[in-house]
Amino acid sequence: MTHLLLAATITPSEQIFSREPGRETAMAKDILGEAGLHFDELNKLRVLDPEVSQQTTELKEECKDFVDKIGQFQKIVGGLLELVDQLAKEAENEKMKAIGARNLLKSIAKQREAQQQQLQALIAEKKMQLERYRVEYEALCKVEAEQNEFIDQFIFQK
Repeated sequence: MTHLLLAATITPSEQIFSREPGRETAMAKDILGEAGLHFDELNKLRVLDPEVSQQTTELKEECKDFVDKIGQFQKIVGGLLELVDQLAKEAENEKMKAIGARNLLKSIAKQREAQQQQLQALIAEKKMQLERYRVEYEALCKVEAEQNEFIDQFIFQK
């Protein structure tokens, strides 16, 4: 079939009858190349140029490597995202603990203020009571002094 195609594509003016075996083959390849047909390494007729076919195969392999690398990258990114999510949850938990501790300290401070105010009120009350007792003591001392004076006068009169 190759011979028929070759004969059909070569015009009579292009037919060169030479006994050089490589020359006829080279001319046939040139004519087929112009028609967009090529022979591969196994001498099979191909539509693509062998160089283009080789580049296509290399590109296919490179694309496969690229897709594999993208898959690995996605796995790594997925692991990283899981790790970041876990760290975010831990950070949120620690933040909540810190907020709780801060609120506890505020409430303890308020309790201490209230307790301090109660103690100050108790001190003021005790001071007022002390002042009443002191006034009462002075009054009783005055009464005692008057009574002692009365007793002394009574004893001297007898």
